Amino acid sequence: MTSPLELQHIAVEIATEAGELARRRRGEGVSIAASKSTIADIVTEADREVEALIRERLAAARPDDGFLGEESGDAAGTTGITWVVDPIDGTVNYAFGMPSYAVSIAAVVDGTDPGTWRALAGVVHAPALGETFRAAAGEGAWLGEQRIRVNTDAPAGALIATGLGYDSRTHAGDLATLTRAMPLARDIRRIGAASLDLAFVAAGRLDGYFERGLQPWDIAAGRLLVDEAGGRSGWFEPDAFGRSLAVVAGPELYERLRSAILD
Repeated sequence: MTSPLELQHIAVEIATEAGELARRRRGEGVSIAASKSTIADIVTEADREVEALIRERLAAARPDDGFLGEESGDAAGTTGITWVVDPIDGTVNYAFGMPSYAVSIAAVVDGTDPGTWRALAGVVHAPALGETFRAAAGEGAWLGEQRIRVNTDAPAGALIATGLGYDSRTHAGDLATLTRAMPLARDIRRIGAASLDLAFVAAGRLDGYFERGLQPWDIAAGRLLVDEAGGRSGWFEPDAFGRSLAVVAGPELYERLRSAILD
């Protein structure tokens, strides 16, 4: 099997090219193509174009691998490796001209269920921020050429990020969950791009992050970043609305955060 480092190298190259396309299209002006789950959950023409580019480049580099993308669905492969792709994570930020968006590309094995797969390589590239977070299984997590690690303590309280779903029926439950987490928090952040939330935990910019309703492409690369940066990550059973829960943090905070939310 191809080494995780080789897969990481492919992901970095493609994510960089895809990010430049996304950045260029943003400068030319955004066209809203459709809504996804709700009218507030938009997809832009750039999402589709960027995913098409990523899929084309991966097919050329790794024609026998599988693919799972937010915009164009899935395709089975024969190698056991599947590429899980979010072309523009943080589409609403992107559409409004905010820099907190990213291209997320990961290579996983053992299926496409975040609860059971094993990630081999992951890249979160933020073109507007000029930052590329990368990880390969067993090789640590990196921001550019600098190795990154999670925070291991938060004596003044933890800086915790979360997100709210687009479905108004879920907001009361999400706010109740946030209330349970607040005793652990120094403050709360709502960045609007799960891949960056995860990358920022890996880099020690956040102490922890949790959110319900994420999709496999939202977390595939970012969870590996956290794990390789010395943190812990969990993917928990769906709620009444079918939304699984992701929790990530440094080792000590992780148990406290998970317990506060779920117990």
